[in-house]
Amino acid sequence: MARDNIQDISAFLIVARERSFTRAAAKIGVSQSALSQTLRGLEERLGIRLLTRNTRGVSPTEAGELLLQSVGPHFDGINAGIAALSGLKEKPSGTVRITADQHAAEDVLWPALDKFLPKFPDIKVEIVIDYGLTDIVAEQYDAGVRIGEVIAKDMIAVPIGPDMRMIVAGAPSYLETHGAPQTPQDLTSHNCINLRLPTYGGLYAWEFEKNGRELNVRVEGQLMFNSVGMIVTAALAGHGLAYVPESRIKDDLDKGRLKALLEDYCKPFSGYHLYYPSRRQPTPAFTAIVNALRYRDARSRN
Repeated sequence: MARDNIQDISAFLIVARERSFTRAAAKIGVSQSALSQTLRGLEERLGIRLLTRNTRGVSPTEAGELLLQSVGPHFDGINAGIAALSGLKEKPSGTVRITADQHAAEDVLWPALDKFLPKFPDIKVEIVIDYGLTDIVAEQYDAGVRIGEVIAKDMIAVPIGPDMRMIVAGAPSYLETHGAPQTPQDLTSHNCINLRLPTYGGLYAWEFEKNGRELNVRVEGQLMFNSVGMIVTAALAGHGLAYVPESRIKDDLDKGRLKALLEDYCKPFSGYHLYYPSRRQPTPAFTAIVNALRYRDARSRN
């Protein structure tokens, strides 16, 4: 295969995966017009259209999708092999991309990376905050972070934090005016702060359990956010009840700024896991980060 074709197909794969000339050009480091010209040249040499262009972006044609699925894995393997050469260096190097929600990034990833990064100055880490169920393969992330219970079976999952608990909480000012709910069903008469799920656009149902019986409650209120941080801010200001990870508001609970509610109905569950495709060959840099993030409880350290 001609060298030009190899370089141009590599550019096509990035455009097809990004679904955008703008994002692909930024990733490659060329102008959008130059990238568009490169792809048109490739299509002319192959004699077939690979991309459909419209005002909303680009998407692969049937031929483009075939090229993406048949050739893409080979290019990924080449890139992984080249990246693995960093293992021949004295220290691992390279960039590791991870997607996680803000709570996981702040409470789990950052404390570990804060200690890890000074020891490995040649490793770069990119963390992208996303509350959706991101396809890490399609979006070219090295790994993602999710609750252990929702990770696909074909992924390798590494625990990076302890068990978690979601909890209902309210500010003293709110509770003085509206009272405290005694059962999950009571929440339907309270001003609750909702979380908007970006993946499906729906509102997150508050989940409870007692005596083995599960109960999901669809709550209502004046406010809804797609950020846990904003939900906590609104709850602290007395605008309603929040349903958030207990560890996220531990300091607020300890200092009395928020009060935990319905604790008998809020049960712990499997915590955050780092997950990545089982078929992907990890680079030395990625392996070092996995080892740094791996959760070890007190029993495993003894």
